Amino acid sequence: MTAPRTVLFICVENACRSLMAEAIFNAHPPPGWIATSAGTEPAVAANPRTGPMLAEIGFTLPAHAPQLLTREMMDAARQRVTMGCLDDASCPAHLRGLELTDWALPDPARLDDAGFRRVRDDLRARVEGLRRELQLADKRRAAYASSP
Repeated sequence: MTAPRTVLFICVENACRSLMAEAIFNAHPPPGWIATSAGTEPAVAANPRTGPMLAEIGFTLPAHAPQLLTREMMDAARQRVTMGCLDDASCPAHLRGLELTDWALPDPARLDDAGFRRVRDDLRARVEGLRRELQLADKRRAAYASSP
């Protein structure tokens, strides 16, 4: 059995956006995929609103505390998604040189509850789209591999 391929969700503190994306992705990952998340300057703990906001839509916070983004995590990930940290001075130069997708979402920690929910709902839609893209790409690869 092969190791799962990893989607790495990245933001500055790993306290809101990237944790929510990880939780949503891992609730129903495509076969052979798993997600993790990390921050360039991780907070000590998740934002106190992140867990309750996820629970409102039926998801649970990941078990890990905010964690530091490492070069090993960046290199091992098959898919990297930043939440807007490329504009932050804390973004590692190595990350800028890798293939990634930047969703450029506002930090919900700085928003009122309605704004937090808008970011959460946008994340949910984007994660669901990413899951569909990964499943389609896997089906295409399988079809190509099995063709004569």
